[in-house]
Amino acid sequence: MRLPLLSPVGRVRAASPLARAGAVCAVLGGAVTALVVARWRPLTDLDREVAVALHRRAVTEPGFVHVNRLLTNWLWDPWTFRALIAVAVVALWWRGARPLAVWVAATTLFSALLQQGVKAAVGRDRPRWADPVDSASYAAYPSGHAMTATVGCGLLLWLLHRSGVRARLWRVAVGAAAVSVLGVGLTRLYLGVHWPSDVLGGWLLGAALAAFAVCGFERWRAGSPSAERRQAASPERRRA
Repeated sequence: MRLPLLSPVGRVRAASPLARAGAVCAVLGGAVTALVVARWRPLTDLDREVAVALHRRAVTEPGFVHVNRLLTNWLWDPWTFRALIAVAVVALWWRGARPLAVWVAATTLFSALLQQGVKAAVGRDRPRWADPVDSASYAAYPSGHAMTATVGCGLLLWLLHRSGVRARLWRVAVGAAAVSVLGVGLTRLYLGVHWPSDVLGGWLLGAALAAFAVCGFERWRAGSPSAERRQAASPERRRA
């Protein structure tokens, strides 16, 4: 069984709840960012408490640390998600879906620029340990791994849904995306290179960006002349 293919107008209607979810994530992400900038004491205390507890455990489990390094540096590295997006963009371009290919590529590029811009503006220090199990450079907030995974998985799921993929494959893809997004954030925390709010901010900002990108394209597509011609030529419109 395949997922139903929606008309351009149907996609806009389906995207409305996604737009609301994106707005909620944007507001929450903005709130977390403001609290981080303000160094709100309850948040920083919670960050430190969780980070210290995880680090104490990590230094006693070198084998699990190695597994987390492999996951974060290879399977869930930001460049892995960017490579998957690049493959999808090339496939879309080759199939003639060039506006969609450009939109996905531009969203991915904007995500990287936004992430680096927020890091520079916030300038948050990473956790520092006397006995670190891993290292990372540049500012801490937001987590680039978490944000890139969220945007990348969101875009790839959207493209799969637009293609009318089989329902079973869709469920597998959603599960893999959820594990990847959650997993990459947890590896960054376990390795002691991020505070919990760094990861939370990355998830929220990434989810907001992905949702707005999807809704923006579907709304533009539904209002384009080519979409109007397809809608007018649909079997339902001809029967009417």
